Amino acid sequence: MSATTGTDATYEVRPLTPETWPAFDALVQRHNGIFGGCWCIWFHPDSDERGQGAEANRALKKRFVEEGAAHAALVMDGDEAIAWAEYGTPAELPTIHHRKQYDAEKVADPDYRITCVFVDRRYRRRGVTEVAIRGALDLIAEAGGGVVEAYPHDLTEQTKKMSSSFLYNGTRRLYERLGFTYVRPKGLKNCVMVIEVPPT
Repeated sequence: MSATTGTDATYEVRPLTPETWPAFDALVQRHNGIFGGCWCIWFHPDSDERGQGAEANRALKKRFVEEGAAHAALVMDGDEAIAWAEYGTPAELPTIHHRKQYDAEKVADPDYRITCVFVDRRYRRRGVTEVAIRGALDLIAEAGGGVVEAYPHDLTEQTKKMSSSFLYNGTRRLYERLGFTYVRPKGLKNCVMVIEVPPT
C-alpha cells in the first residue's frame, strides 16, 4: 500500500516479515539499536534474551518476526525502511508502561495495541509518523480489524516542546486526527486512546 504525506512525498507501507527484516534491521542499525539497543523488543513478553544487550535483543526480535509473533507497519522509501509502527495483540505485546495503573483501570483488553512508532532521524517532522500509524491500522483491518488501543504522549497541557526522538508513540493530537478517542490518562504524560477498525 502507498501513502502520501503533507510534503507530497509518496511512501510504500509494508508489513514486517522475514522478507522485510533486512530493511528493518538496517533502519535499527542506523540508529544504534534504538534507545540504547532496545531493538523494539521492550513491549514483547519477557525472555532470557531480553535485556542481555543489543545483539541478544536483535536476535530475539528476529526470532519473533520469523515466528509471526512481531508485527509492524514499515514505511518504505524505495528499498529503505524509514519508519515503523509496532502493533500486536495484548499477548504479543504485554509489557506496557504504567501496567499496574492500566490493569487497575481497564474495562477489557483491546484486540490490538500500537506500542511504538519510530522514524528515521532524516525523515522526522514530515508526517511520516502518521503514515506509519495509518499503515498499522490498514494491516490490522486486513487481519480482521477490531478494537485498537494506543498510548501516546498527552502534551495538551504542556507548553514546552518535547524532542521528537522521545515521542516513542506519537502524540494525543495526532491520534485524534486519525479518529482515535481519548479514554483516560496513563502515567504522568501518556494516555489511553482507542479506535474500532472495521475489517477489509
